[in-house]
Amino acid sequence: MNQLFYGDNLEVLDQHFQNETVDLIYLDPPFNSDRQYNLLFRESSGAASEAQIEAFEDSWHWGPKAAEAYHRVMTGRNQPVAKSLGAMVDGLGHCDMTAYLAMMAARLIELHRILKPTGSLFLHCDPTAGPYLRVILDAVFGPTCFTNEIVWKRTSTHNSAKRFAPIHDTIQYYRKGNEYTWNGLFTDLNEGYVEKFYRFVDSEGRRYRLSDLTAAGIRKGESGQVWRGIDPGKKGRHWVAIHSTLERWDASGRLQWPLHGQMPQFKRYLDEMRGQPGSTVWTDIPVIGAHSKERLHYQTQKPLGLLERIIASASNPGDLVLDPFCGCGTAIHAANKLERKWAGIDITYLAINLIERRMRDAFPGLDMKIVGEPVDYASARNLALRDKYQFQWWALSKVDGQPVSGKKTKGADKGKDGVIPMYLGAAKGYKNAIVSVKGGENVDVVSIRDLRGVIERENSPLGVLITLNPPTKPMITEAATAGRFESEEFGRSYPRIQILTIEEYFAGKRLDLPGKVNPYAKSSVEKIHSGKLSLNI
Repeated sequence: MNQLFYGDNLEVLDQHFQNETVDLIYLDPPFNSDRQYNLLFRESSGAASEAQIEAFEDSWHWGPKAAEAYHRVMTGRNQPVAKSLGAMVDGLGHCDMTAYLAMMAARLIELHRILKPTGSLFLHCDPTAGPYLRVILDAVFGPTCFTNEIVWKRTSTHNSAKRFAPIHDTIQYYRKGNEYTWNGLFTDLNEGYVEKFYRFVDSEGRRYRLSDLTAAGIRKGESGQVWRGIDPGKKGRHWVAIHSTLERWDASGRLQWPLHGQMPQFKRYLDEMRGQPGSTVWTDIPVIGAHSKERLHYQTQKPLGLLERIIASASNPGDLVLDPFCGCGTAIHAANKLERKWAGIDITYLAINLIERRMRDAFPGLDMKIVGEPVDYASARNLALRDKYQFQWWALSKVDGQPVSGKKTKGADKGKDGVIPMYLGAAKGYKNAIVSVKGGENVDVVSIRDLRGVIERENSPLGVLITLNPPTKPMITEAATAGRFESEEFGRSYPRIQILTIEEYFAGKRLDLPGKVNPYAKSSVEKIHSGKLSLNI
């Protein structure tokens, strides 16, 4: 079954993936390359927060998590990786860059473990961390398994102060063994190329070009011998095929002979060509523009065409594709579109929710499973105790809400953790219901008053309180005194402040809201582009 895993990918790989079970791995590990370059190498004081990724915040620091990953690598069986990582830490110190490399080294070892002998890995990175990751990859896979470094033009040329404009990322392509899946890559021939090289037309109107029938070097076999009175060895060359093949080509009209005694040439017909053989420089994949229907407003989103190219080239239908940093889910979207099985892992529930909605909207009826999300009150309470923000994002996802703040957001509105987009009719258009989430802390009547104050200040029609603990009687009374919202469009009224407990949610209770909008559906994305709907992600 296609699966999304919520959690730390190192733990998920340990617990859920057996050896040599994955055909293709694509990963775009987050890194804060927008920071000033030299700050990435500044020695850490050790007091920085744990290395933890939040949606749209991708800096990793030395802390308990990074130290644990470093210890895991240094005491593990893969000593080439341990020696490479140890040398980097000795040389650069305990800085953000080496913390990132320690975290990545531990994960790359696990990814190599689960990859089939015929499998491949594509690691997407930028020039900031890319050279260091290449050293780790050589140690994990072995230098002989390096296959390509792909340069992808990710943006147009722009002004850049006192340096050349950075416009590309790199994709490191490694195979696990010598026998690996490879389907090749061909791109369309441009008109200028066709006009220049396919300039001949035969009697049937077929365009063709002429190419050499010999190759450099002298051979002692038949391909190096005289054919039709022509000795290729005199020019230090040999025929590209044995004599019987040359005769067959000539009999079928595939050879063009110039003057007597001169070298014939081979006719290559345009309608038989698969296209231009793919190279390691990709400049033909359009970026996701501001008004692209593909755009999901996820900061590190990659074009679907980029992932389709990678997956089509190095896997077959029915193969299993894994993205252990799946973000907004472009890799698994491409995998499903190309009839591959897939698995995705992300450490933020915000990303998992976005991917689930994206996949169900793109592929109605898709059979998929989410592993690691709360399934009852006890697991929801456990999530709230471990990480109140992840609990908040999970709770918002259950009511089709979206967050308005993150862990590092300063000055967030008290009583406002998210919004639920609603359509109230032609007269009133789109409005947001305000959502407040309480994950186990003291919940009392003040929580209702704070929420009421926000909806009145923002002229919002409705407010919702989602709480892990049951509401008190004063809270229920305060919510009732807020009155009701009258909707002429739907011909009824709705409680202006609604309370939903986690236990009630698992028991089947749902909010009573007018015209609720799925903020991740294609129709809603189109409304975003037209300015009719504002997402606060």
